Amino acid sequence: MTSRERVLSAIAHKQPDRVPVDMGATPSSGISAIAYSNLLKHLGRTELPVQIYDVVQQLAQPDMSIIDQFGIDVLDIGRTFNLQPSDWQETILANGDKALYPAWFNPVLQPNGSYHCYDTDGKRLLAMMPKGATFFDQSYFPYVDGYPDNYEGLDEEMGRVLWSRYVHSPWDHAADSGFWEQLRKNAIHLRETTDKALMIVCGCNLFEWGTFLRRMDNFLMDLLCDPDQVERVLDELLKRHLATLEKVCSSVGDIVDIIRFGDDLGMTTGPFMDVDTYKTLFKPRHKQLCDYVKSHSKMHTFIHSCGSISALMPDMIEAGIEVFNPVQTNALNMEPEFLKKEFGQDCTFWGGGVETVGTLNNGTPEQVREQVLQRLEIMSAGGGFVFNTVHNILPDVPPANIIAMFDAVKEFNDR
Repeated sequence: MTSRERVLSAIAHKQPDRVPVDMGATPSSGISAIAYSNLLKHLGRTELPVQIYDVVQQLAQPDMSIIDQFGIDVLDIGRTFNLQPSDWQETILANGDKALYPAWFNPVLQPNGSYHCYDTDGKRLLAMMPKGATFFDQSYFPYVDGYPDNYEGLDEEMGRVLWSRYVHSPWDHAADSGFWEQLRKNAIHLRETTDKALMIVCGCNLFEWGTFLRRMDNFLMDLLCDPDQVERVLDELLKRHLATLEKVCSSVGDIVDIIRFGDDLGMTTGPFMDVDTYKTLFKPRHKQLCDYVKSHSKMHTFIHSCGSISALMPDMIEAGIEVFNPVQTNALNMEPEFLKKEFGQDCTFWGGGVETVGTLNNGTPEQVREQVLQRLEIMSAGGGFVFNTVHNILPDVPPANIIAMFDAVKEFNDR
């Protein structure tokens, strides 16, 4: 099988020739720039650049030679942008290693060693990264003091939120003239020159955008105390998401295999909301997003949602979600055996292959190997599984453990 056939077989719940693997196709299945830099040094590949394509989370874009070395089966079409040296500028990681930022990203170093990002007027603080930290935090919440009377200024305010303001490729080029034509051209070229499955990361967050606008504490209270206002803002967000999906589907819907949505709905101990709240406020809107994709493209629907979401999964599947990531198996009621038994015939799990916190960063290579083999045995039967870590590979993960992880996948697939 080709990589593309392998991934699509897994999503179709047909046993592929081997378990497909991802690293770097989404900003929730990737690798920290520090971990990637350490890996390159360990492999003797320091001639390769450490390109930080996701500046908020400080994630590296793996080089194609690394993709091939570890048998990765999926590519993000965002990697087809920012190909020139002039698209990048040098920076220094928290561990002292050299790396590259997109040329458009210019955080301001403070006397205390932190980095600040300001609005165009240079006054409003939008995001910051403390000294020694490895990601940027949101500092500006447009509606923290209350909802507006109307949403005429919503687009402008969304543009001040760090997840939108400092967005990863290809969306950092979305305002370019001819962007959609270029996106299609790039996607076609990538499909013709590789056999990998293709992913487009498309956001379409609903719950999360509520927290970005109102701040988490306020929005959680709004769900119970002011659901009418929540519905108003969700409808405004949905309107914008559907407009984006119209352009995505018309430009690359016949080329790209998977579209990735994001909406962190869970904590370690359970969902952020009860099932009835999800059914009332979010399920109908998730369904509209999924229905649009399925009626206007050939793409499969993928959602990133951290935490314990098993209580919501039946309704999310009914809404049209086909693929779940990152499969946070250390959260309540998210054990691999339980998930595979309860939902294994109805969806695909993209992640959960090894505990990123605990085993991968603090375990021995042999402990990593044992857990990876155990997870593969549980999750891969009958398809419906793409191997990936639980969320991104963190900065403190030793290179030897990353190699042990991929070696274990190869060991399993070679049986």
